[in-house]
Amino acid sequence: MVLSATRLEQALSVTPATEKRVKEASWGSLTLPESRLFGTDGIRGKAGELLTAPLALQVGFWAGQVFRAKGEQLAPVVVGQDSRNSSSMIAMALAAGLTAAGLDVWDLGLCPTPGVAYLTQAFGALGGVMISASHNPPEDNGIKFFGAGGGKLELALQEQIEAALRGHSNDLSVQTDSYGQCYHRGELLKVYHQALQAPVRQQMQTAQPFLGLRVVLDLAWGAATSLGAAVFAELGAEVICLHDRPDGDRINVNCGSTHLASLKVAVKEHQADLGFAFDGDADRVLAVDSQGRTVDGDYILYLWGKHLKQANQLPYNTIVATVMSNLGFERAWRQQGGQLLRTAVGDQYVYAEMQRTGAALGGEQSGHIICQHFGVGGDGLMTALHLTALVCHLGVSLADLLDDSFKTYPQRLQNVRVENRQRRLSWQECGALQQAIARAESDMGDQGRVLVRASGTEPVIRVMVEAATEDLVDYWTGALASVVEQYLA
Repeated sequence: MVLSATRLEQALSVTPATEKRVKEASWGSLTLPESRLFGTDGIRGKAGELLTAPLALQVGFWAGQVFRAKGEQLAPVVVGQDSRNSSSMIAMALAAGLTAAGLDVWDLGLCPTPGVAYLTQAFGALGGVMISASHNPPEDNGIKFFGAGGGKLELALQEQIEAALRGHSNDLSVQTDSYGQCYHRGELLKVYHQALQAPVRQQMQTAQPFLGLRVVLDLAWGAATSLGAAVFAELGAEVICLHDRPDGDRINVNCGSTHLASLKVAVKEHQADLGFAFDGDADRVLAVDSQGRTVDGDYILYLWGKHLKQANQLPYNTIVATVMSNLGFERAWRQQGGQLLRTAVGDQYVYAEMQRTGAALGGEQSGHIICQHFGVGGDGLMTALHLTALVCHLGVSLADLLDDSFKTYPQRLQNVRVENRQRRLSWQECGALQQAIARAESDMGDQGRVLVRASGTEPVIRVMVEAATEDLVDYWTGALASVVEQYLA
């Protein structure tokens, strides 16, 4: 059962269709890929190709039906977006679908993804939706869903939405008896703003705990521009900003958490104490110390985890990370008496393992950090604030903390572009690549490891090699990437 443009327009402006009429409708122009629509972080693809207004309209309508069926009572759906040129188009189409399903929409406008998650939970919304492709380039976009509690939408509910999009909605009782309204609620971001600051002020017992600190923020022309600088400045820091306006043409381009060069230069030029780089939707962050060294998610987890462990605030002394986390981090954490659990790549898998085990801290090397003391998902601003608070609390520099942490094993990650989605997702069936991986693992033994995986957010296959020496890393990364290029790209 798929809803037609004509039927949806009628539902929005004229008379409600009966359930029978909705079921008989069709949308002939909506073409979906044969492979699964939902990836590791919602629906993601090129705007205007996969991500179109007709698709967003349908997604909104069927997500609304799923939210209504799941919720105990009607409540709004919170919607936010990043600065991409296509984000407003997708957000408006999605909101039209949600209101056609009888739900009110609270439109936050430009905001970080974790702001949507937090406000969904705080105001008892049925769910939340963020329009963003995170760290992807400007031409991409995505639709991320959150459940009523602010966490990632359950897999079963994602599958229900996708099934309905593909014409299989027999298990849904379709509601077309009412229409929702769309309200612009940008003022709610102040609630999220205050929620970020309150725990830091409480911990440090002062209104401006960052007085005397100079901090550089790379806001990536994206969602963090909405409140990143103000959050730090109001806590007393001297703030220097890079890429600090919303710009849909330049979001993530040679800046932000995937391109740290300009942040490193700025931290040194301004003699800053530390710097932070966010991605396009501000759910991840990487740091730079005063010497210009990268402090990635592994280091953030180690430093924060050590502090929480010493304060007896880390259940089971456990950190949840992914298969990408460095062996140096794992061995150092075990030497601290801690336990490291690894999951597949993707913050939804980290979150699920944290829920299963009761762990309070987890994340990814890329900078998605989840601390359940302060939130339900990855939050770049929250992570940056608490790492800065840790520096202030201990009275030492981030550089000193880095020196006293661990040494990473040499690790190299190479992305090989594979446009064919089916070939990319079935890379395990490539015999030549499997043989090359086996040779690499045999050659390195217990001195290294190989990880090959198809990205869930970009049209690439990622090849990662980690070993005791740079020579081993460089040789086998290059060799494996060449095989991928030859047989899959």
